[in-house]
Amino acid sequence: MNMQNFTSDRVRILVADDEAYILQVVALKLRNAGFEVLTAYDGEEALSCVRSYGADLVVTDLQMPGLTGIALARAMAADPKLAGIPIMMLTARGHLLHEGEADSANIARVVQKPFSPRALLEEIEAVLAERRRAA
Repeated sequence: MNMQNFTSDRVRILVADDEAYILQVVALKLRNAGFEVLTAYDGEEALSCVRSYGADLVVTDLQMPGLTGIALARAMAADPKLAGIPIMMLTARGHLLHEGEADSANIARVVQKPFSPRALLEEIEAVLAERRRAA
């Protein structure tokens, strides 16, 4: 888990992906945009991190060893302290969520890989804006 630049006054985003390159690119893009970023290399580490430090948004890969992205989302949805945190799911082409899975696991967006870091940042900002409007 990486807690670089850990403060309490910025929007905190947890990024979980077992592909180091994707994790680094996404984390760098978000840090450069002014977000506080926590990183995890699998779903178990991500769940531990979000339970310990919280997050305003979780961006996670669907397919990871151990606890998958969908299992992480379900575990968060089942925990009253974490259920309100929106989740963005990153998927490889051809790996789709079953109908209803996104709603039942609080998944706000599904983004297919490969993606543009700029386009991902726009999606993240849209999800955060929707959360602010709903609050």
